[in-house]
Amino acid sequence: MKGFLFGLGIGVGLGILFAPMSGEETRDNLSQRVGDLTDQARDTFEQGRDRVRSGISAIRSGVQAAGEQRPTGTESSNA
Repeated sequence: MKGFLFGLGIGVGLGILFAPMSGEETRDNLSQRVGDLTDQARDTFEQGRDRVRSGISAIRSGVQAAGEQRPTGTESSNA
């Protein structure tokens, strides 16, 4: 994913530099695209963070459930 975003950034940058626009238009366009890429990167990061958090939560729940089901050896048996 990093490679894709890096390549995308390079392509956008080169496309903007060689596009027939005035300097001010180019700067505005570049600023807008950098903002868009920043937002996309932030969204991707947040999605990854949420996935990790839910995975950790699932692991904790599984460990807790396994600990509750495991016999401790202190139970009394009335046979």
